[in-house]
Amino acid sequence: MRSAYASQTVDGILAMNDLRGKTIFITGSSRGIGREIALRCARDGAKLVITGKTVTPHAKLPGTIHSVADEVVQAGGQALAIQLDVRDEQAIRAAVEQAAQHFGGIDVLVNNASAISLSGTLETPAKRLDLMWDVNMRATFLVSQACIPYLKQAANPHILTLSPPLNLDAKWFAPHVAYTISKYGMSLCALGMAREFAAADNKAKGIAVNCLWPRTTIATAAIEFNFPEAVLRASRKPAIMADAAYAIFTRDSRTCNGNYFIDEEVLRESGVSDFERYAVSPGTPLFKDLFLG
Repeated sequence: MRSAYASQTVDGILAMNDLRGKTIFITGSSRGIGREIALRCARDGAKLVITGKTVTPHAKLPGTIHSVADEVVQAGGQALAIQLDVRDEQAIRAAVEQAAQHFGGIDVLVNNASAISLSGTLETPAKRLDLMWDVNMRATFLVSQACIPYLKQAANPHILTLSPPLNLDAKWFAPHVAYTISKYGMSLCALGMAREFAAADNKAKGIAVNCLWPRTTIATAAIEFNFPEAVLRASRKPAIMADAAYAIFTRDSRTCNGNYFIDEEVLRESGVSDFERYAVSPGTPLFKDLFLG
């Protein structure tokens, strides 16, 4: 996959396009990066499909699909909240069909839902292995599969999967082989689909299929519960991923396809230079993401 990215404006810089009236389907969007992407798109007046399993407040984790839907409306967008377990194939198809009928189509899919367990081979039970495979690779494949017929009808269709660049160096596998395989499975889906659904010629619409991954750790529940507090303080806010995702969505799908994007690189090439505003603790040295460290 390519890494080149043409100059693109974002946030306060004038954008070439916006997402007004576009329908964005996001898996795992009741909190964290998924929620932040939804709110960034809502500022353009986009239509957001908020999906996730959380419909009532969790004791430890803030946010439900309904609270995020309310935030989307307050931010200027439209929202449809759908309870969805991405391990359920029939539920996936029903949710995608409901979203397309409600909003009249689907323009962008964000494969954000993910399960994590940074455990070694002997410490990873089958139940945890199956969860990561089902939520990460399998869900990415099935949700993409369900959305593609609708994306083919869109004017500027995008699939964005939140997974890392592929690198077969054993050092990325050894500490948590099951998790790495499951995340790389998401990246492999994008690798194949980018070629499979690319524009055949300049007149074809084509579906842009790309991956996005952070340069640093991002202050989400996954970091809070799997790393020391010092790592959380040395992280960036989810807003950086949302702004990078927005920059990708507003590119021409025929020319922005088959990339493993890194959030900071996307924004630098978009003209963004102030990254301190994304820091959880400005001035604190940043902790590099585990797949890029």
